[in-house]
Amino acid sequence: MRIALFATCIVDAMYPETAKATVAILERLGHTVIFPRKQACCGQMHINSGAFAQAYPVVKNHVEAFESEEWDWAVAPSGSCVASLGHQHGMIAESQNDESLKSRADDIAGRTLELAQFLTDVAGVKNSADDLGSYFPHTIAYHPSCHGMRLLRLGDRQERLLSTVEGATVIAPQNQESCCGFGGTFSVKNPQVSSAMLQDKVEALVSTGASVCSGGDASCLMHIGGGLQRQEELMPVMGETPATVHMARILASTKDNPLVLDRTKVTGGALR
Repeated sequence: MRIALFATCIVDAMYPETAKATVAILERLGHTVIFPRKQACCGQMHINSGAFAQAYPVVKNHVEAFESEEWDWAVAPSGSCVASLGHQHGMIAESQNDESLKSRADDIAGRTLELAQFLTDVAGVKNSADDLGSYFPHTIAYHPSCHGMRLLRLGDRQERLLSTVEGATVIAPQNQESCCGFGGTFSVKNPQVSSAMLQDKVEALVSTGASVCSGGDASCLMHIGGGLQRQEELMPVMGETPATVHMARILASTKDNPLVLDRTKVTGGALR
């Protein structure tokens, strides 16, 4: 199949290795991956802040960018951004009385899947080791991000993919389904509440003794990674904290080309 990579702005700008890992996984399965070059932000931050008029051209750009190429499915390493397409883009077009854009946005959203959704529901991956050659001999504390869990209804798709990676042991932290406190602009507008939620998440992750914390959203992992790094810097007596690694990078890791945990290259808690 022909797959359009929806990289998302935070992955493209800050964690390009996650996008590269996503491409590696899809190509390993025999798919052709293309990258619509005009893509940018999906507009989620604008929409969540109530700036519908400002979000309109952003949504329009996304639709036009993905209409410029021929593809069967679009895939993104982000439940949050995929959820925005399905739950918000049509609404924004409708709010600006653009019925044509609404129809086109709904079509794009209907053919855009989060990475774990595509791998399990379309590609039929049941065992990451057998089907992808995934190898990562480390203990993983899994964090299910809110949008993927509550809007996309991903269920245990991500966790099952990680648990079938050769050598990996997946641990569920205490209160696993609790929000990490990021929430995009929520963490900016409500910093004290966000920080308190993050601290609860950090303590739960550290208590697992896992080597890494993994999930499907770079934004949440960035937020968690910052909290983990501060914990290690302020309380060195507690020992090393888990590094944050996007699920795509773990699935892309193989025996021939393994993802190596190098603590000297950990920045903001996120593996480089």
